[in-house]
Amino acid sequence: MKKDRKKRRSESGIALLIAIFVLLLISVVAIALLVSSGTETALGTNYRTSSTVYYAAMAGLEEARGRLLPKNPQYFGASIISPTTTFPLGQTLYVINRLPGDNIVPWDPSNTYYDYEYQTEFGTPASGASYQSQPSVWDNNVQNIPGPIYKWVRINAATEQSIFTQVNASGSYSNSPALFFDPAHVNSSGNPWPSVVVGPTSTSVQALEITSLAELPNGTKKVLQYLAAPVTVNLTFPAALILDGYSDVFSSPNHASWVVQGSSDGGDSACSPSGPVPYPVYAVGVPDHPDVTNVINGIPTSPNETGNFTGTGSTPSIAQVTLSPNLQNVQGLNQISQTIMQSADAVLPGGTNETNLPSAMSSSNPMTIAVQGDFTFGAASTPTGYGLLLVTGNFMYASGSNWNGIVLVIGKGTMTTIENGAGGTFNGAVLIAQTLDSSGNLLAGPHPGPGTFNDTLSGSVGRGFVYNCAWIQQAQTSLTYKVLSFHEIRQ
Repeated sequence: MKKDRKKRRSESGIALLIAIFVLLLISVVAIALLVSSGTETALGTNYRTSSTVYYAAMAGLEEARGRLLPKNPQYFGASIISPTTTFPLGQTLYVINRLPGDNIVPWDPSNTYYDYEYQTEFGTPASGASYQSQPSVWDNNVQNIPGPIYKWVRINAATEQSIFTQVNASGSYSNSPALFFDPAHVNSSGNPWPSVVVGPTSTSVQALEITSLAELPNGTKKVLQYLAAPVTVNLTFPAALILDGYSDVFSSPNHASWVVQGSSDGGDSACSPSGPVPYPVYAVGVPDHPDVTNVINGIPTSPNETGNFTGTGSTPSIAQVTLSPNLQNVQGLNQISQTIMQSADAVLPGGTNETNLPSAMSSSNPMTIAVQGDFTFGAASTPTGYGLLLVTGNFMYASGSNWNGIVLVIGKGTMTTIENGAGGTFNGAVLIAQTLDSSGNLLAGPHPGPGTFNDTLSGSVGRGFVYNCAWIQQAQTSLTYKVLSFHEIRQ
């Protein structure tokens, strides 16, 4: 019995130890949860701060990119920067976005928001560059609604040194000449290979750097940068009507009032900045000499319409012409078509007509319209269109309809007149090219197939096709500014 009591006394207190251990374990878990909760809160705060400043900088990039377009109501203006002119090296355009009380002078070394990145890129201080400045659309919150809180955006010409890339593999980073983006560039095998190139080419557009700084009151900042270039179709038209193929088919309306004029009523003299176009302009142009005869054979002789085809050269003014490289092969033409599709103001399905065109399109607001398939222009009315029209299927247009700008029938490559009204005119230029087979697949050969223009009129006709350089230029205003690269610059 004594031994039993002694044994029980030796085990006393074990419950207390277990309780203390459990309490200690719970305390450790609780402390870990508190630490974890604090860490999560800190991470959430940091993420929120980082996201806020990131999207503020992105807003600056997008505002500047949008305002580079002439069609934007807040366009900077051609006197400041234009898609059709080269932005000078050593010059900057700053977009300033001040909150109330802010003093933002990015070219002043003593300013809180001085542009240190400029010297990193170009080797010279921002204070030494020639600068222009424009207020942001949000500057000083004039709209009285919350806006993005970025500080400034810089726009400048890009060079090898500024993007730290040896574009031409010369062995060094050059600060001159400026960089350009060539959508018609080809690789060593002759295949399309759109690329950044050093210096301008006949089909290139200038590449611009767009750099945005956003900074929060707590000092958190981000600098983001685009390399961007204007998207244009960049086409020249040596004729009012171009049948861009081989074994082209042409049938002219049998009517004395229908004309094809390569020399317009002054329209060919409206090209800026130098006046008349610097190359011959014919009534009809074809890339293959035998097709000159095909077109002439499609002109009625009773009444004799040969005198209605006017322009450079003899009458009728029909000639073999040399087209730009991106118009000479199926791949290049398809690239043009895809570029327009991706950047168009409106993309319409096949089988539609003019009632689906945007109501906002006007002479002061020409638009880019892409139709994925067949399109009838003038089925229910005698409309007038403005800008650039791409039709990948059969394009049927009414005799009373009008278009001012460029019409590209690239795909099935067939254009047909239908009767509805009279006197309609296409002012600008028209190009017809077959790049698709009957199944809708790209042609296998390098050259486009026969372009086809058919007349089905028996009564009233339109005036015809009249070359007009001013409308051609308006139709080729930049579709958008394409982002070639995007990155964050570490601070």
